[in-house]
Formats: sequence, structure tokens, C-alpha cells
Amino acid sequence: MKALYTIILCLAIATQGYAQTLLAQAKPVGSDNWGYINTKGEFIISPQYRVCNAFGTDGLAAIYEKKEKSFHFIDRKGVRLESEVKEFDLKNIFGFGTKGFEDGLAPVRVGKNWGFLDVTGKLVVKAQYEDINEFNGGFATVKSDGKWLIIDKKGTELKMTADIVDAKAFSEGLAPVRVGDSWGYVSADGNMAIKPQFKSVGQFGNHGLAWAKTETGQVGFIDKQGNWMVEPRFEAAKDLASNGIARVKTDKWMFVDKGGNEISVAQADSYGDFSDGLAYAKTGGKVGFINAQGEMVINQQFDKVRDFKNGYAAAMEGDKWGFIDTKGNWVIEPQFESVKDFEKTSK
Repeated sequence: MKALYTIILCLAIATQGYAQTLLAQAKPVGSDNWGYINTKGEFIISPQYRVCNAFGTDGLAAIYEKKEKSFHFIDRKGVRLESEVKEFDLKNIFGFGTKGFEDGLAPVRVGKNWGFLDVTGKLVVKAQYEDINEFNGGFATVKSDGKWLIIDKKGTELKMTADIVDAKAFSEGLAPVRVGDSWGYVSADGNMAIKPQFKSVGQFGNHGLAWAKTETGQVGFIDKQGNWMVEPRFEAAKDLASNGIARVKTDKWMFVDKGGNEISVAQADSYGDFSDGLAYAKTGGKVGFINAQGEMVINQQFDKVRDFKNGYAAAMEGDKWGFIDTKGNWVIEPQFESVKDFEKTSK
């Protein structure tokens, strides 16, 4: 009995050691600087950064120093990660969505070329590529001498079987690629898994489906074999959420499940996408949330909101931001000038 108790205690301690912590970026009222708060609203890293990004599950966050004109990474104590690369840039989309570590590696640009940095600060894939996408599932798409390739975490290159003119990151083992004017998907072995036949495509999620647009402009959802699981009949579509619901557009935006069945929702002027099983619904300037059955489960009482992430949503009351839980209760009272989402970090 004593031995069993000891084993349970050791497992509990080990579990605590790997427990994930939630952290969010926050900016105090009247400040130009961002810091990081915990779920009690306490700053664990004081507001000191003009430009910073979310912590990832690896326990590191990307900071941009304007004086240095370069990024670096910090840990949860605000300690800078020492890197063998002293100056580097990170990927983003038009200045938004800066890419940090994914799958244990971060895409970095050193000079004019791109490579990958690991969590110890070592450049494990040297900067030699014209363009790259983040790692997922142990593989990444990279561009060298005008051609797209696949690499593994050791930097081993694998040619694709088709002449690829554009590529996106892997997701669920498949990467969207463009051949000529049409999009399809390649698998990690470089072979075409779904032949190029679409005008544009999304990435596969954990439901095994991705949206795809036909050459005539109609959107539906395909499986990993390229079969239509939801026939193309929409003008536009967003990715399927974790609850299997997607926002699609015909003459207006609405919701369908992964079988393509329309979901009746509470009346509102506009809606967001589902996240953590809830989607925002806005009417006359006030915002609440609906559930997967389309019911208004959090009253429209907020001036602005962000999507739920990890059980919390940023919400604005008046001119200040705080956080609510999935029942609509304030867990951090409105007190900040601006905030971002709570993200998981495990170190």
C-alpha cells in the first residue's frame, strides 16, 4: 500500500512538472508597452515591450527590438534566449501573425535567406532558402533556386514529384501546393496525394476535411483522398472548428456541420467562427456567444470580444479589456487598454 502511494505521489509530481500554464499579452491603460499576465490578471513579466508575441507551447515568446532591428526569444521569466544567430527576422503575414516555434523549430531569416532555429538557440537548418513554411509533423516546405522541396528536422531534402510553383505548411500530413494555376496536396514523401484541380484550398484539420474551391468558384469540403464530403455549393467557407462546425457563405454567412447540414442559430447581425465550442454573435453593437446548437448562451452585453482560446475570451466593457470564461463570467475584470489571447506554454 505504501509503495502504491509512493508511485501515485511521484506521478502527481511528474504531472505537475509538465503542467501547462496559460499566459496572455496585456497593455496597461496609458502605456505603450506590453507585458504578460497569468489567469489572475497579474503581470508575471512587466510591461516593457513595444512589440511582442504570444508564448508557444515550447515556453518561448518572440520579442522585436526596434533599436536592434531584430527579433529574439524570451522564456517565462523574461530571460533572453542566447542564440548563435545575433540578428534575425521571423515570418509573418503583412506584419501580422508572427511565426515563432512550431514543432520545436522556428523559421528565421538571416540576411536574405531562411533557415530554422531550435529552442537552444542553435541554427539547426542553415539559412540557405529563398522561402520556407513552418514545421508540422516533422516536415516543412522550403524553396531553393526557385523550386519547392520538403525537408525533415535534420535538413534532409526531398524533391517533390511535381513542378510546384507555390506551397503552404503541412497539416495532418498534407501540404497544399500549386501546380500551374491549380492547387492540390502533397504528402511528406513528396508524392501528390490529391491532384491539382482546385482554384484554392484550405488546410486539413483534425476532422480530416479541408475546404476547396472549384475552378468555377464554388466551395465545399474534401477528404484526404480528394473526395467531396460536402458538395461545392458555397461562395466561401472557413476552416472546420474543433466541434465540426464551419462558417460558410451563400447570399449570407451561416453555419454547417461536417456533413453539410445547416445549423439554425440565434438571430444576429454578424457572427464569428467557432472556437472552444462557442462563436460570437453581434447585434446592434453588443456581442455575446452562441453554442453549437445555435443558442445564445452568453448574453450580448460586451462592446467587443475576441474568440475563445483555452477556455477564456478577451472582452471589452466600455474602453477597457478583461477576460470572461465560457459561462460569460468575468475572471479578470476590465482593466487593460489592450489584450491578446491566453496561450498554453509548458515550460
